Amino acid sequence: MFKNVSFVILLLKMSLIFGQEPATQKIIIIDVGHGGMDSGAIGINGIQEKDVVLDIALKILRLNEQAEKTLDIYLTRYSDTLISLFDRTKLAKALKADLFISLHCNHSDNPNARGIEVYASRVQGDYSRESVVIGYQTEKILCKRVGYDSRGVKFANFQVLREMNHYCASMLLELGFLSNIDEASYISDSDNIQHIALAILLSIQNQ
Repeated sequence: MFKNVSFVILLLKMSLIFGQEPATQKIIIIDVGHGGMDSGAIGINGIQEKDVVLDIALKILRLNEQAEKTLDIYLTRYSDTLISLFDRTKLAKALKADLFISLHCNHSDNPNARGIEVYASRVQGDYSRESVVIGYQTEKILCKRVGYDSRGVKFANFQVLREMNHYCASMLLELGFLSNIDEASYISDSDNIQHIALAILLSIQNQ
């Protein structure tokens, strides 16, 4: 896990000083799953998926600002509101996003289920290959930096992925099982939320 978040932020800033920032900033849409009356999964300790993923997304924004906005990042929601799946992808299309990332947490009837899953669209599109490559890279960084078990990169017919297929690379992250007492406890800690957010931000910057 990250021992010194400030040191990593310093490295991000140094990359700008030495001219590693692209000529135009990449536009990233972070789709914050669920919201409002849709709580998503409920953790074994009572935490709600909608709150966890919003905390992670807001941390990503803050870390990006601390690194002098190396990316142009937008969220599909900034508070506890319910946004339709159509409007989530409509935003990405309107902003001509380079990457669409949907944040979620997992749940299982098996209390021992653990680890992260990364999904790409099962439906083939113009950005299918790029989505899979980014998915594998993101999974690798999350497992290495945060210590998650890997459940692999998988394919699904999720609407938000299907609709982005011909517009930009896209993936859906399942960031641990709220039904697992260890992972639910881990993701309930604000310091750990920051570790996850930083790992995601680093994976985006490495694209």
